[in-house]
Amino acid sequence: MDADTTKGVYAAHERLVAPARLRPEIWRLLAGLGLIAVVVFALNAGVLAVAGSLGSELWLRNFLAGATPVAMLILLASFAFVTLGVTLAARQLQRRSLQTIVGPYHLALTQFWHVLRGLLLLGAVLLVLPPYDMGAPMQPNLSVTVWLAVLPFSLLAVLIQTSAEEILFRGYLQQSLAARFRSPVIWMGLPSILFAMGHYVPSEAGDNALLIALWSGVFGLLMADLTARAGTLGPAIALHLFNNIVALLFVALPNSLDGLALFLIPYEMSDTTNLRVWLGVDFVLMLIAWLVARLALRR
Repeated sequence: MDADTTKGVYAAHERLVAPARLRPEIWRLLAGLGLIAVVVFALNAGVLAVAGSLGSELWLRNFLAGATPVAMLILLASFAFVTLGVTLAARQLQRRSLQTIVGPYHLALTQFWHVLRGLLLLGAVLLVLPPYDMGAPMQPNLSVTVWLAVLPFSLLAVLIQTSAEEILFRGYLQQSLAARFRSPVIWMGLPSILFAMGHYVPSEAGDNALLIALWSGVFGLLMADLTARAGTLGPAIALHLFNNIVALLFVALPNSLDGLALFLIPYEMSDTTNLRVWLGVDFVLMLIAWLVARLALRR
């Protein structure tokens, strides 16, 4: 799509871009990203300092890997630092409030619920369809009792994490670029590339790292599309939340942020034989979820 074609399709995006267009200079965006990085680094350093003082080096490694429920809750909740950084950057450099980034709160919440409700229905349908494993039996991780006991906190923590990523990538970054550049290739593409780079982890994923990053980049593009169509971050947050609830709370990869999961996938992220098959399946499911979200927005 060129810029003229997207005017009609993405007309609602103007609601989010207009406040940023008042101060569209690229130096403001770059300075804002620098401020966000400082805030996130400083506050996370404080969390790590406290965590390091509470246990051994092994305990700290397990904490950073999210190997326990408490560790995962803290790691996910720490994404609130990203939201704080964006709020400060937008206020200081663009004279914008967080609401101008998220969109009108009532509308964002309404769209969030419509999309999430559709995705929950999709999840229920997928749950009863075969296959019932991922090539091998799922490995139990947390007991059902413990999992249910921490579930309310887990859901809140995942919401904090997913909303923070959307506020940064599809909010502050996408809107700031759209205020300066007309082409969606730039304001949709660049944040998605950066989002993909953040998910490129060859130390954990091995030869699957590039495919996982590619999956993340496409996911970012789909979230950018939903945001531009809706004029709020509500739908993107809902789909991101649904995705991460499944990936972090129900069935997680072993040895990788698995402290809150009920089950573990029966192979690791670097397994090229099994994981690549399911990456293809997951890619199709991602597209289906995006279409469900698109349909929900027509209500």
